[in-house]
Amino acid sequence: MPQSEADLIAAARDGEREAFDELVRRTYAETYTLAYRLTGNEEDARDVSQEAYLRAYRAIKRFRGDAQFSTWMYRITANCAATYLGRRSRHRHDVLDDTAPLADPRTDNDPQLRADASDLRNRLARALDALPPRLRSVVVLRDVYDLPHESIAAELGISESAAKVRLHRARNKLREQLFSKHDDGAEQCQAL
Repeated sequence: MPQSEADLIAAARDGEREAFDELVRRTYAETYTLAYRLTGNEEDARDVSQEAYLRAYRAIKRFRGDAQFSTWMYRITANCAATYLGRRSRHRHDVLDDTAPLADPRTDNDPQLRADASDLRNRLARALDALPPRLRSVVVLRDVYDLPHESIAAELGISESAAKVRLHRARNKLREQLFSKHDDGAEQCQAL
């Protein structure tokens, strides 16, 4: 019979390794996905996920249970990613896989639209990668995970107004990166 999350957390606090392992199994996919979106590549995402769970394991006795375990892991993962990216070289850029299919049926029959969408996706990934980690994490949590400002603030340990300011700054930087070199960038964005 599966244990509830609260039971697993209590057992993990008491030092039961198997309980913590089960919490990891239940939350790993979400944690890794967030780490991947924040770091931009698989190897870094694995490193960040591993570090996040190591920090969680060391701090489980201090987990108050005010939020779900997965929510707590989001915050730890975002902090680990910010630390990791702060140490990583600013000049390292990973190329996205251009063979990934687009999920938009409007572009399936038009090679030019498909090429434009691929170009825009690559430019967006580069612009997102160029953001400082503290701004990138806010954009990912808001625009990818669709978290409200209040939740983003709680995840990152900042005020709600700071979350809004960071999101505004991040979106402005993304606009500058995406549309300063391409006059038709806004039209491409509308086409997608």
